Amino acid sequence: MNDTVLYEVTDGLATVTLNRPEAMNALNVAAKEALRDSLRRAASDSGVRAVLLTGNGRAFCVGQDLKEHIGTLEGEGDPLGTVALHYNPIVSAITGMRKPVVAAVNGVAAGAGFGFALAADYRVVADGATFTTAFTDIALTADSGLSWTLPRVIGAGRAADLLLFPRKVDAAEAERLGIAQRVVPGAELDSVAREIALRLAQGPTRSYAAVKEALAFAADHSLEETLEVEARLQGELGSSADHRAAVTAFVRKERPVFRGE
Repeated sequence: MNDTVLYEVTDGLATVTLNRPEAMNALNVAAKEALRDSLRRAASDSGVRAVLLTGNGRAFCVGQDLKEHIGTLEGEGDPLGTVALHYNPIVSAITGMRKPVVAAVNGVAAGAGFGFALAADYRVVADGATFTTAFTDIALTADSGLSWTLPRVIGAGRAADLLLFPRKVDAAEAERLGIAQRVVPGAELDSVAREIALRLAQGPTRSYAAVKEALAFAADHSLEETLEVEARLQGELGSSADHRAAVTAFVRKERPVFRGE
């Protein structure tokens, strides 16, 4: 990994931090590759049970580094090939990993940064943070999954509004729309987000993975098909060590200890 993205694992929690504060965590090639590889690393590490994604400085991530991008526009080849090479794999890594991902949105989340935050399972947002789609301001369309995630979170009409007419959505509105699950004072963001992520890391990992799978499936399938998936997943979890331990602890009026097994 390079220093554009920091990676640390403590107590089963992998913290992935975008680290270009001087550029508001704009995504140059080095940062995109490091973020993609860090998320894949967390997904494949059996010692990681949850992921916390955040940014250093006053921005979560403002999306593509346009200063670098202008060079690709003046060269040969596909200037937006980065979508397939970087943005899509990053979003797929977040949504596809069988462990919960918490986004701690510390400041501006724009373009792809907004997409990464929405791909996470839980968003803790600083009260001074803002969200904006940004794409049509530079004559582009949505990427990083926003055309899929945004209407599912806030509805098709509101999603079209934000994509056609980009504007800043403050933290209070983000909470009303469902973009933010929790808004906290900026000074408390790190501690609150870490507390939430550590709680997930100490929880029933297989159960969380099943919840992610069921929600993703249900978004594009009928109730009848979803019921079948729920039954399959519930059957798999019913034979898990964590389920047996939790039921035993409940009967004994004890607090269960989950091992992700």
